[in-house]
Amino acid sequence: MPKESDNAKGSDNAKGAIMPKGATMPANENPFIIENIQPCVDGGRFPVKREVGDVLTVTAAVFRDGHDAVNVLLKYKEKHDGGKWHETDMHCINPGLDVWSGGFRIEKNTRYLYTIAACTDIYRSWLNDATKKAQAGQNIKSELREGLILLENTIARVADEEDAAYLANVAAMLKKEMESSGKKKNPAGIKPSGRKSQDEILKIFSDSLLGDFMVRCAAREDLTEFAPALEVVADRVRARYAAWYELFPRSQGRAPGKSGTFKDCIARLPEIKEMGFDVVYLTPIHPIGITKRKGPNNCLTAGPGDPGSPYAIGNAAGGHKAVEPGLGAIEDFREFERACRAVGMEIAMDFAINCSPDHPYVSKHPDWFFKRPDGTIKYAENPPKKYEDIYPLNFYAPGGAWESLWVEMRDVILFWVNQGVKIFRVDNPHTKPVPFWRWLIEDIQREHPDVIFLAEAFTRPPMMRALAKAGFTQSYTYFTWRNFKGELTEYFTELTQSPAAEYMRGNLFTNTPDILPKMLQEDGRAAFKMRLVLAATLSSVYGIYSGFELCENSAVDGKEEYLNSEKYEFTVWDWDRPGNIKDFIASINKIRRENPALHLYKNLRFYQADDENILFYGKSTEDGKNIVLVAVNLDPFGTHDSLLHIPIDEFGIKPDENYELHNLITGQRSLMTGNQFHVSLNPDIESSFLFRLERWGEKEEKFDYFGM
Repeated sequence: MPKESDNAKGSDNAKGAIMPKGATMPANENPFIIENIQPCVDGGRFPVKREVGDVLTVTAAVFRDGHDAVNVLLKYKEKHDGGKWHETDMHCINPGLDVWSGGFRIEKNTRYLYTIAACTDIYRSWLNDATKKAQAGQNIKSELREGLILLENTIARVADEEDAAYLANVAAMLKKEMESSGKKKNPAGIKPSGRKSQDEILKIFSDSLLGDFMVRCAAREDLTEFAPALEVVADRVRARYAAWYELFPRSQGRAPGKSGTFKDCIARLPEIKEMGFDVVYLTPIHPIGITKRKGPNNCLTAGPGDPGSPYAIGNAAGGHKAVEPGLGAIEDFREFERACRAVGMEIAMDFAINCSPDHPYVSKHPDWFFKRPDGTIKYAENPPKKYEDIYPLNFYAPGGAWESLWVEMRDVILFWVNQGVKIFRVDNPHTKPVPFWRWLIEDIQREHPDVIFLAEAFTRPPMMRALAKAGFTQSYTYFTWRNFKGELTEYFTELTQSPAAEYMRGNLFTNTPDILPKMLQEDGRAAFKMRLVLAATLSSVYGIYSGFELCENSAVDGKEEYLNSEKYEFTVWDWDRPGNIKDFIASINKIRRENPALHLYKNLRFYQADDENILFYGKSTEDGKNIVLVAVNLDPFGTHDSLLHIPIDEFGIKPDENYELHNLITGQRSLMTGNQFHVSLNPDIESSFLFRLERWGEKEEKFDYFGM
C-alpha cells in the first residue's frame, strides 16, 4: 500500500497527496456550494417581478468544507446598460442551515441581473484562529506575523491612495509594536513602559473597521459565483397598484344610433376620475371590417347602420395602426391621451390580434394566415362556434413568414407607444405562441421599460402561469367565478403567498364585456357592492367594465353574457340613472388611495371569522404603520353576525393594550382591548366593513396616492 508522503500529512489538499488510482484534482475547482437561491423562478429560466422602490431580498444556502470564515456577496447590475456589477454584503441568518440573506433597493424601471458570490474570508479566518489560541494561553507570535503579512500584501491591491495610506499606517504601527514586544524584558520581569502585549496587539488586529476594510480589499483567490445570473423585472408602481375602468369609446356619446367620439370620451374623464380610477381601458379603436359583419346580440346579419364588433379589425381605412373614422382621427386620439395625462390618468389599449377579411394584411401578406387545401383563408372557429368576421393570424406561418409577422406585431405596439400609450391589455394571448410573447415583451421593454402588458387569458392555470413567466406584467384571474369563503381563501392564498406571486400579479375584474357573472345577474345591488370591495382589496390592481357602476345586469337567457351588448351595437347610457353605486365606488377607491397597505399585493392574510358567510382578511405595510382589516358578507340576501378574531400578536399589540378600529366606510370608531370584535353585516345597508387599526394615542398619518 502506498505510503503517505510527509508533506501531505494533515492536509487533504496538500501538494503531493496520494490520490486514488485514476483520480485527478479538478482544475480551478472552488470549495463553495451555493444553492436554493430565493427568489428564483424555475431555476432561473424566468425573471421575478418587483416594482421601483422595492428592496429585493435574496436568500441562499452558502457553505464550504472546513471551518474557515466565509464572505458572501449579493451582486447586481442593470441588464442592458453594460455597466459594472455592484456588491452588497450578505449576512448569515441561520448558521445551522448556512442560510444567508442580503438585498438591494431597486432604483430604476428596468431589468436587473443578480447573483451570489462567495469566497474565503482569509483575514477573519486567520483572526478567529489567532484569537482562539490567545484565549487558550498559547504564544501567538507567529500568528501575529502572519496577520501583518496579510496587511502588507493587501496594500498593493488597494487602488485608492487614501485607503492604501490608512492600511500602510496601520501595518507600520503594528510592525513597530510587534518588534518592540519581541525585545527582552528587564531583570525584574517588568515590561518596559509603552510596550504592548500580544493580546493588546491582537486587539488592534480585531478592530471592526480594519476587519471590514480587509474583507473588502482582500484577495478572492477562491471566489465562486453562481451562474447563470438570475433576473428581476423592475416595473413601475402602476404595474402593482391601479384601478382600471373599461369602456367602449363609441358608447360615450349622446345620440342614439351614432358613434361616440374621442371628444365624448374626454367629456367623460372628470366623472371617471371622480370615481377614483387612474387607468382608462379602451376596447379596440381600429377600423371595423365590413365582410360578415355581426349584428346586434351577435346575430350573423348586420343592418346598414350596425357598427359590427370592434374585435373584427381592419377595412379600407386601415388596420391595427389606424383609428376607426367614427371615433375621430389620430390627432383626436392624441388629444384624448393628453387629456388623460392632464388629470393623472393613463390609457390602456386593447391589443386584439384579429383581422377582418377586409384588413390590409389579407391582401398584402396572405402568407400570414391559415389556409384551406383550396388556398382560401380560414376564418376563426371554436367549434361549434364560427367567427366568420375574423381571420386568425398564423404565428407559425411557413416559409419564414412568421418572422415578418412577429416584427409587424411588435411594430404595432411601438406605433401606439409613440402615441403615448404605455399599457396594453392583450386579447387571448394563450392562442399565440408563448415564445412570441417572451420575445416581444422583452424587446419592447428594452427601450420602453415602463410599458405594461395585461394578459386576458381565461384559460388553464398552467398556460396562465406560463404567460406570466414569459413577461406579462399582469394577468386576468378566476376571481369572477370565486364566490364562497373557502374557495376565495384558497385561491387568493395561492395567488399572493405561493411561488406564483414572484412572477404573476392578478388584476381582478368584477365583470367584462364577455362575462356578466350569475351573481351580478341575480343577486342585486348588494352583490355589486360586495364584489367591488372584494376586487378592490384582495388585490392591489383591479378593474370594472363600464355599466358596473349602474348595476347593469340584463343578460342573455341562460348565459353569462350581456343582453344588447356594446360589442355589437351603439349604446347610449344614462350615467346617473337611479340605483347607481358611483359614490360607493368613489369611497372605496379613496380608501385605497389613502391606505398604502392596499397598494401592496403579497401582503394579503386571511383571519378567522366565526360565520361561514363572512370573509375576514387584512393587509399591512411592512413597518406596521398602516393596517387595514376587511370583513365582507358573502351572502347578498341575508344579514350575518360574527366574531372577528383580530391577530393582535401579529401586529405587536399586547392583550391588555388599547387600540382603535376605525370603520373607513361608516366613520365609526371603536376602542378595543383584546382580539375579538363583533360585526353585523346587513347587505341592504352595508355588506362590508373596512377597518383601519390604529394604536391608541398614535397620530394618524394622512396618505393620498392618486396615480403614478
